[in-house]
Amino acid sequence: MASIEKRITDTGETSYRVKIRLKGYPTQTATFKRLTDAKKWTQDTESAIREGRHFKTVESKKHTFADLVDRYIKDVLPTKPKQAVRQQMQLEWWKEKMGVYLLADVTPALIVQYRDELASGETYRHTQRSSATVVRYMAALSHAFTIAVNEWQWLDDSPVRKVKKPTESRGRVRYLDDDERAKLLIACKESSNAWLYTCVILALSTGMRHGELMGLKWPDVNIKDGFLILHETKNGERRRVPLAGHGLELLHEHAKVRRLDTNLLFPGTIHKDKPIDLRKPFETALKAAEINDFHWHDLRHCTASYLAMNGASLAEIAEILGHKTLQMVRRYAHLSDGHVSNVVASMNEKIFGGV
Repeated sequence: MASIEKRITDTGETSYRVKIRLKGYPTQTATFKRLTDAKKWTQDTESAIREGRHFKTVESKKHTFADLVDRYIKDVLPTKPKQAVRQQMQLEWWKEKMGVYLLADVTPALIVQYRDELASGETYRHTQRSSATVVRYMAALSHAFTIAVNEWQWLDDSPVRKVKKPTESRGRVRYLDDDERAKLLIACKESSNAWLYTCVILALSTGMRHGELMGLKWPDVNIKDGFLILHETKNGERRRVPLAGHGLELLHEHAKVRRLDTNLLFPGTIHKDKPIDLRKPFETALKAAEINDFHWHDLRHCTASYLAMNGASLAEIAEILGHKTLQMVRRYAHLSDGHVSNVVASMNEKIFGGV
């Protein structure tokens, strides 16, 4: 039996206190600001108790999912500065959907319900969310529950463990063929932005991410020996990037006219401590070159693709791009088929050549 008591404070604020009494079970209580939330919690909690969907841990009946998200954002996200903004946004989405539930009532079925809602929803660009995006949202949720289980002892187990994640696509492989590359570089040379051509050449010749390239500082560049050091990378490890050929020549010329009021290689015109924004000049160059379906990050795909087609192994491509595993570079494997065939042919020639 459940009862909902309406309360009004001295300041005029209204709240609804729910009390559920079922024979053989401890009394469950919770307070909500909205009557609709109170009724929904009452219905879900009574069903969960009758169906035996509850955790043994007493703590799971003391804390709501909103409590879990708030503590995670406060205590854990500060230790993950690179992912903090994005993961907070993802967790706030889950909190909006499940915040009123006690942790004991957050079941795999409930998560599945909102997983499917997330997958069918639209992004701020009015496009349907990709499987990869849903996986990222679920990864943030999963880690929050893992912390609550292992460190806070709020739960006996994570309900996310029993929820299937969507299958991600194999990954985009869009690279420029010889004709497209030539047209783009001509357009970049003719750009009103004097640094666009140099930046595109560096991106193509090194495989650096946009943020890595724009964050470069002169103390980390060694033009004499042909390399630079990236301190801030996606995987959190420093990476040595070799420089050679045209990219090295352009950087040598760029160093002759470097600004002395900032260490950035490519500072902005208004804010010298922030990198230049090349988005519009790059889009203009793409339009002039009549190149469609291409983004700045695809320059990195170009580097990997060219390396594969020139005989680099997947391990070598992973090292150059800064991937810890081969998983992310397997998408380029088919581009090195000719090289692999030559290796197999060479082996067979050495083994069976005299037969």
